[in-house]
Amino acid sequence: MHYNILQDDFRLRLTEVGKLNLSITQNPSQVGVQLSDTTRIEQSSIDIIGEISRIPLNPQNGYLFSENVIFGGYDESKLEFITLEGVASITSHALVEKVDKEFIPVSYITLYFYTRSGEIVTNSKYIKYSSDVTSDSNRDYAEDRNTLIQNHILDNSILFVDGPLISSNLTSYSLRLINALHQMNVIPIFFVKNSESNLLINSISSMKKKFNSDLHWSYQFLRQGERTNFFKYTDLVNPKNTKIFCYVKPFNHISPQRVEVHPQTISLFGDYIDDIFDMIYYLMLVQGDKSNPQIRPIAIAEKYAREIIKTINTRSLLKNTSLIPTINQERFGG
Repeated sequence: MHYNILQDDFRLRLTEVGKLNLSITQNPSQVGVQLSDTTRIEQSSIDIIGEISRIPLNPQNGYLFSENVIFGGYDESKLEFITLEGVASITSHALVEKVDKEFIPVSYITLYFYTRSGEIVTNSKYIKYSSDVTSDSNRDYAEDRNTLIQNHILDNSILFVDGPLISSNLTSYSLRLINALHQMNVIPIFFVKNSESNLLINSISSMKKKFNSDLHWSYQFLRQGERTNFFKYTDLVNPKNTKIFCYVKPFNHISPQRVEVHPQTISLFGDYIDDIFDMIYYLMLVQGDKSNPQIRPIAIAEKYAREIIKTINTRSLLKNTSLIPTINQERFGG
């Protein structure tokens, strides 16, 4: 069972883009959503919760816990093509939920076109003016992500989200999502891979000038199947921008991942946190992909999102929307 949902007025948006008779300058390509996990060190505080320590994770307990809860994962895949007139973006958002031993996926497909041409925008209801496509595209992504999750997540469940809790101007979207999920008795957990964060190594005296990044420290510090103690980050300019996080090392010779939760999540659901982290480790082991180590529900959501994007016939789509390849692309099979 799989549900595909088109964005409201998706076909009208497509028609509006088609009226522009665009000139495409490069082939459509899959791109990642460019979310920064950077958090400012100046005017912020880092608190060590408890003491710096290694906490062993129990995959057997994680398995038993996973059999008695509903949980899901969110990820997305994005297709972008650049034209002389602007940038078109199609995103497949995917939410999967494990119910009775089966992962049930829901996808939400969206289309946006961004341009700096005021004349083009004036003549269309659906084309957006943008002087910063990355920022505007990220805001649309966050709004659509929230819409899918809030409309389709099951009450009384655990949700694993690919991406940072705090991400520059998108933090407000995540905080709104977290508040809505708490009202549904849903526990949101955020995952960050390949981070360049240096919050810890620049804030904790025993780590200064010894490591390249917080990931470097956690990799050296942890053994396989362990997590660190929790740390708390607070933005002193805007204290609402606060998170509690730790690092988890599922495999040797593979970079750890940062796992983030909101303090209110800990306050409401703290009794389950140890079991949830055991389940996180179990679900990483079950996925078992050392080349792309992810928690299983996020990995499944990622696969659905990417496969759905592949089903979009981009060549037919471009023809139907009057996108005209450049001469070189036609000559050389682009």
